[in-house]
Amino acid sequence: MALLELYTEYNRVWIPDAEHVWKSAEITRDFHSGDNVLQLLLEDGTEYHHPIDPSDPPKLPPLRNPDILVGENDLTALSYLHEPAVLHNLKVRFVESKIIYTYCGIILVAVNPYKQLPIYGDAIIHAYSGQNMGDMDPHIFAVAEEAYKQMARNHKNQSIIVSGESGAGKTVSARYAMRYFAVVSKSGSKTRVEDKVLASNPITEAIGNAKTTRNDNSSRFGKYTEISFDKRYRIIGANMRTYLLEKSRVVFQADNERNYHIFYQMCSCADLPEFKNLRLCDAENFRYTCMGGDITIEGVDDKKDMEETQRTFSLLGKDDFQADVFKVLAAILHLGNVEIRNSGDDKSSLSDPHLAVFCELLGVSVEGLVRWLCHRRIVLVAETVVKPVPKERAVNARDALAKQIYAHLFDCVINRINTALKVPGKQHAFIGVLDIYGFETFDINSFEQFCINYANEKLQQQFNLHVFKLEQEEYMKEDIPWTLIDFYDNQPVIDLIEAKMGILDLLDEECLFPQGTDQSWLQKLYNYLETNALFEKPRLSNEAFVIQHFADKVEYQCRGFLEKNRDALYEELVDIMRDSKFPFLANFFQEEDNTVNSKGVKVRPARPGVKPANKQLRTSVGDKFRSSLSLLMETLNATTPHYVRCIKPNDEKLPFEYDSRRVVQQLRACGVLETIRISAQSYPSRWTYIEFYSRYSILMSPQEADLNDKKQTCKNVLSRLIQDSNQYKFGRTKIFFRAGQVAYLEKLRLDRLRGACITIQKHVRGWSRRRKYLRMREAAIILQQYIRGKRTIRAATLKQGWAAIVIQRHWRGYRMRQIYQLVRLASITIQAFTRGWMARKRYKKMMEEHKVLVLQKYARAWLARRRFQTMRRLVLNVQLSYRVQQLRKKIEEQVRILIIPIVISANGCFNFCLISDAFRHFQEKAEELEEVKRELQARVEDLEEENDHLKRQQLMESEAKIKLRHETSRLTAENMDFEEQLDQKDRLIRKLQNQIKSLETSQKGRGVTPSPAIPKDYLGMLEYKREDEPRLIQNIILDLKPKGVVVNMIPGLPAYILFMCVRHADYLNDEAKLKSLMNAIIGGVKKVIMSYHKDFELLSFWLSNMYQLLNCLKQYSGEEEFMKQNTPRQKKNCLQNFDLSEHRQILSDLAIHIYHQFITIMEKSLTPAIVPGILEHESLQGISSMKPTGFRKRSNSIYEDSEAYTVSSVIQQLSFFHSTMTQHGMEQVLIKQAVKQLFFLVGATTLNNIMLRKDMCSCRKGMQIRCNISYLEEWLKEKELQNSNAIDTLKPLTQAAWLLQVNKSTDDDAKEIAEKCTELNPVQIVKILNSYTPIDDFEKRVSSSFVRKVQSLLQHREGSTQLMLDADYRFQVTFPFCSSSQALELLQVPNSLHLGFLTRI
Repeated sequence: MALLELYTEYNRVWIPDAEHVWKSAEITRDFHSGDNVLQLLLEDGTEYHHPIDPSDPPKLPPLRNPDILVGENDLTALSYLHEPAVLHNLKVRFVESKIIYTYCGIILVAVNPYKQLPIYGDAIIHAYSGQNMGDMDPHIFAVAEEAYKQMARNHKNQSIIVSGESGAGKTVSARYAMRYFAVVSKSGSKTRVEDKVLASNPITEAIGNAKTTRNDNSSRFGKYTEISFDKRYRIIGANMRTYLLEKSRVVFQADNERNYHIFYQMCSCADLPEFKNLRLCDAENFRYTCMGGDITIEGVDDKKDMEETQRTFSLLGKDDFQADVFKVLAAILHLGNVEIRNSGDDKSSLSDPHLAVFCELLGVSVEGLVRWLCHRRIVLVAETVVKPVPKERAVNARDALAKQIYAHLFDCVINRINTALKVPGKQHAFIGVLDIYGFETFDINSFEQFCINYANEKLQQQFNLHVFKLEQEEYMKEDIPWTLIDFYDNQPVIDLIEAKMGILDLLDEECLFPQGTDQSWLQKLYNYLETNALFEKPRLSNEAFVIQHFADKVEYQCRGFLEKNRDALYEELVDIMRDSKFPFLANFFQEEDNTVNSKGVKVRPARPGVKPANKQLRTSVGDKFRSSLSLLMETLNATTPHYVRCIKPNDEKLPFEYDSRRVVQQLRACGVLETIRISAQSYPSRWTYIEFYSRYSILMSPQEADLNDKKQTCKNVLSRLIQDSNQYKFGRTKIFFRAGQVAYLEKLRLDRLRGACITIQKHVRGWSRRRKYLRMREAAIILQQYIRGKRTIRAATLKQGWAAIVIQRHWRGYRMRQIYQLVRLASITIQAFTRGWMARKRYKKMMEEHKVLVLQKYARAWLARRRFQTMRRLVLNVQLSYRVQQLRKKIEEQVRILIIPIVISANGCFNFCLISDAFRHFQEKAEELEEVKRELQARVEDLEEENDHLKRQQLMESEAKIKLRHETSRLTAENMDFEEQLDQKDRLIRKLQNQIKSLETSQKGRGVTPSPAIPKDYLGMLEYKREDEPRLIQNIILDLKPKGVVVNMIPGLPAYILFMCVRHADYLNDEAKLKSLMNAIIGGVKKVIMSYHKDFELLSFWLSNMYQLLNCLKQYSGEEEFMKQNTPRQKKNCLQNFDLSEHRQILSDLAIHIYHQFITIMEKSLTPAIVPGILEHESLQGISSMKPTGFRKRSNSIYEDSEAYTVSSVIQQLSFFHSTMTQHGMEQVLIKQAVKQLFFLVGATTLNNIMLRKDMCSCRKGMQIRCNISYLEEWLKEKELQNSNAIDTLKPLTQAAWLLQVNKSTDDDAKEIAEKCTELNPVQIVKILNSYTPIDDFEKRVSSSFVRKVQSLLQHREGSTQLMLDADYRFQVTFPFCSSSQALELLQVPNSLHLGFLTRI
């Protein structure tokens, strides 16, 4: 099928667009050769005529892939491979599906989401561990696992190359890759090397990362970390190499940028005691930290980061190293604040308190530093001249010193990290992780960008060769003729930079001249490289040059190239640093002796260097970078590389926002499009024969589909469908298609499906119309019969009918009256009885209330009388007192009345008789009053005594109550003390009785008295001699094989035999023998379990027997709660002398240990079959959920001859487990717990794979999963395990399968999902919705708006936020007591056990 024939109506193409780079349009009219326009319909509904170049062949716009292929995990699986297809596929995955990783052949494209995602936990790591690359969704862990697997399988070193521009997420990706290795390859040693490898990241980020305008945590150096492994592929150490540290950032930062993080971390902790001697202050007060104007980063706490930095520093050695590092860093900050003044006549001077602090911290001479910052020594032939320098050069010298010290410090820290990561032991292999800057182009590009792009040219060349090599290997493996593919070779650009008389060579040559300038060097470039097609001179500038890199043209400004390449520092300043009293600093510059004036980034040289004789012939920065880069390429070429390309989706750092223009720039620069171009030139789409047969069997004729040889069937079908044999090739295991052929096959498949749908619709609609017509015809005939009178109704019939109606009316009236009368009579009767019952109930209630009122009346009367009497006594007392007082007053008044007339009359005429009569009368009255007074006083005293007596009586009653309460509490406490003493006495009596019995037994043994009479019937005990105990343990535990004894024995016989021996020891009351036997049993079982910890049947056997022995110890313990179901004989056989509760606890712990080991073995056996059997296997025939991914797995990435599992394999394995447990007599309670744990493993493993496999998230796959779950339910019913709650553990998986099948478009659908998916957390629901993948064009993707609706409905749901279920979770095991009906006295010991030394009692 020629590509030109695909430009037909309804197909879609991509046309260039200024805003979105590419936009889609639909063809409205077939294109024919010779047409000069292509008629299109844009997505906004406007028509567009796209001009076509009439050349041969015509340059047509690229075709758009069918929607079914959009969103693929691998970009090379697309039928049409070109830039717009790649850009659109990445956008769909990133924006709609929220997937950040995508494969592009051997490259992993990682788009920075600018948001924390729950896809990096340990559960995710374990899910990817051991998986083949391509079996699961793209991930950085998949690349790491591929590297680890190839290292272990091929015994070859590996490399992971992580690149991308600043802010794309390189450092994070490299960190996750190293974390993966640390988790999956534990060192197993006490040194915990993997923890140290991860701990080195905070240190390197603190001293090597800074905030830039593009990234808040930008790495300003390249890093290659070699992680070493031993022969068992466990981490034993690591080594780090760094490249091209940006030293200029120490002394200069652009606007809105920061210096290295460590400076701000130290300033934030200036008030801490350990930093007091450094005399630090806020970062805004230091020149080197406030140049960019922005000293903080949003969301970053420098003080907290400093704590992490200090913690990880402690892993590198002693605290004094950390203190020395901080001292040097503080000195650099103080050096930056040293003010240099202009003294006139090209002279400068300085006197600054910061200088004194700098010299004090580093132990250098203040005078010498002041002198040589402001002066320079010039060595002539005859003399040496010291010349002052102007302020500008003095400032440059100060900054050069700061840069030099920081570079040395950086190298020292890296060396210390390498020393800490070095562990004794021979390295067997290593995996290198390269975190290096990507291709950079700015408005102003200088020496740093030149070196970065030079490094990317070398890496791109290595990448091109590797891709070319893999393509060739794939073709050779499939026996397909190899044709030479044209690919971009950037060797000419590399030669332009590094060859003789190249840019670097001319730069080093110019640096040798003392008077050399950037302008003179640039002029040499113009003169020597003018003829090179990759080198250009800008039209409007004489201070720049242009290089045509593989990614783009870049214009470099020549200013500063010479200075940065020289990286000069005055020799006098080096001598001052070398003479420092601070050994840590002095050692930095000792290494520079007679070698390098400026030590840039420390690397291992590719070859031993030769010490130059002249100080002027020192190695330049460019030369060192070239050497280290050559060494790096040497290392990478000796390893198997794996590529990770990090993409920055937008410059505003907005989460899941996609700027097509920014993305396409990076895709062009990082080699992704080059991979696409190479793939597109050959056969990019590659499907296995099984995938092709499953997908396109609908295009096969019945004769072709009946063939048993599917491979030959595929060949026959393809030969018929695609006439041009050059458009495809048949390999040994795959079919290779050229670009566009898969889209053509999809079009044929869609046409066939559409035709089949039309045929089905035609027949269904015809059947429906015919059925409707027949019903209408029948109704019309019936109407015609009535209208035409075919069914005439005669008058007699009408009269009979009318008479019948009258009779029915009277009869029904009569019947209704009878029924009414019966109902009325019944209602009246019911009402009478009901009313009587209610009246009696009301009367009874009234009587109760009346009686209560009577009681209340008498009670209240008694209380009222009592209260009245009390009040009356009080009133009488008061009245008495008052009356006495009144009487006294009255008597006194009468006396005065009687005396006054007498005195007056005595003055007039004296009548003695009258006076004497009055006096006698007065005396009599007085005496009567005195008697009344005495009576009243006596009565008052009586009342007061009675009142006092009542008060004393009340007080005594209250005191008696208090004493009674105290006495009650005292007696209760004494009672408890007596009970405790009684228990102690009972225990003492029992202990003494046991001692007495043991003494009697020992005396009987020594004496000649005969043994107790043995009853004639058996007692259910086995006697053995003490010396036979090892033989008993050896025969019944250590040498016992489950298969050899279970067939002819009752289940649990070893447990019964051991318990009968325990009973005999208890019967003899021999405590030593009993303890020895119990310890021997426990030790023997432990030994067997340790020796055969992988033997499933043996673990099952001893789990069953330990449980049975535990039940026997409970059943015959004599405790009431365990004896409820015992027979009288079993109650008689209970243990009499010893309490074995402590041994029961030990046996329970041992049984728990056996159970967990037992579950572990079953899980290991079942796990390989879960995903293929439950998730991948298609039980429903004719409903294929397979959508070929086209992912080109690496030839050495998959295991050969892997076993194919189905759901039947899972059920067969479960049946084997169940039959073995049943055969060993395991209690049903334990079987249910084990089955529940296995079902949880099935559900969790399957669901976790769904979360990590986008290709499994489809409607048809949901149907297949639910069908497979139904098989598991049937198995539970067959084994009578429905009440084990095992099926409940599959609820999350069941709901996930339902979610894949349900409609996902309306608000009602969203509400239904939120209501029914209760076992899935919001993260899992959203992940499934975003990953939903249509299998056919008839299905629709889940819209982003619908996902947001579901998220809004789930935002208040509480629960876990983890994406993965913990498949290692274990339900708590319990051993409930199960009474045994087995009679111990009836058990016999088989001869096959060789236990003849046991005697039945």
